[in-house]
Amino acid sequence: MDNIAGSKSSLRWALHLSVAFLVVLWLIPTVGLLVSSFRTTDQISTGGWWRALMTAEHNLILRTAPPSTQTQINGKYVVTGSLAKSGTELDIRAWGVSSRAIDDYTPGATAKLSKGGEITVSKNGHYRMEHTLPFTGKRGTRIFVSSALPPEFTLDNYHKVLFDPKNVEGMGQAFLTTMIVTIPATIIPILIAAFAAYALAWMQFPGRALLVAFIVGLLVVPLQLALIPLLKLHLNIGIGKGFIGVWLAHTAFGMPLAIYLLRNYMVGLPKDIIENARIDGATDFQIFMKLIVPLSFPALAAFSIFQFLWTWNDLLVAKVFLIDSSGQTVVMTAKLVEMLGTRGGNWEILATSAFVSIVVPLLVFFSLQKYLVRGLLAGSVK
Repeated sequence: MDNIAGSKSSLRWALHLSVAFLVVLWLIPTVGLLVSSFRTTDQISTGGWWRALMTAEHNLILRTAPPSTQTQINGKYVVTGSLAKSGTELDIRAWGVSSRAIDDYTPGATAKLSKGGEITVSKNGHYRMEHTLPFTGKRGTRIFVSSALPPEFTLDNYHKVLFDPKNVEGMGQAFLTTMIVTIPATIIPILIAAFAAYALAWMQFPGRALLVAFIVGLLVVPLQLALIPLLKLHLNIGIGKGFIGVWLAHTAFGMPLAIYLLRNYMVGLPKDIIENARIDGATDFQIFMKLIVPLSFPALAAFSIFQFLWTWNDLLVAKVFLIDSSGQTVVMTAKLVEMLGTRGGNWEILATSAFVSIVVPLLVFFSLQKYLVRGLLAGSVK
């Protein structure tokens, strides 16, 4: 019964499960980056992003106020204060005065100090140190605290990455540079490929079949093989270290596939529409602008998605054709590679930068993906 036309296949459930599995597999790292981009350094160090809404246990090394703040009360030298930083609160579960025993005491208990005297620490971090002799030294006493850390989210990571003028990463500048590279590198090949595809599909001229075969052959040319010759050509004509060079490079590498896909699509358009337009006296340019482009818009949008994603996520071409010692033309992929070395321990900055780098491609994909499944010729033929 599975082969009867109109009947549902028994493997349909397997297809649905496979698609759902792939969607979940793709969403997990994306959601992880999004959640981590709003967490603080302490939150990330206490556990994974899936524990972002849970209270976590965190071990801290804090210091009391320096001995210079001590006062004499009833014949004893006293130092009081709070272990919590300004604007924060502590929920101490255990504490200690030695790195070998960081949880020897409970809140409210009193501990003997190694240099004499004693200290009492309360649950909220307030402490009282007292000694019959004056406290000495320039720094306060180390206190090891095990505290409950409530869930906390912040927008400071995005401010540091995109808008902070003191931010050494320069992700804001890299974001602008990536936009400057990607938008023209997406528009230029589509414009040229659309005209070329129409000519190869509907215009008669000698050598058309050979030109199509040549374009198909260019599809198998490795990108890495053409980088050095193309860079030498750009350097000889003076465009090897700027945006024009990288635009033309992306155009050259994306053009064969764009022409091939658009030409195959345009060949499948109804021939009657083209012939009727020519009978009515329309020129090839008018046919292209008023008929071919509107009917080919789904194909144009589909290739725009792919070209945008390839260019946005590119590292190799940008590394070769954007050579700038000042760092003003570094794209986001190259900046992320640099940050892995300089900011390897700041996961909140790395997560925020990585999520910023995928937001724009996601917006482009979801805004244009409807054209991938829309009826291509709906209503074009009466």
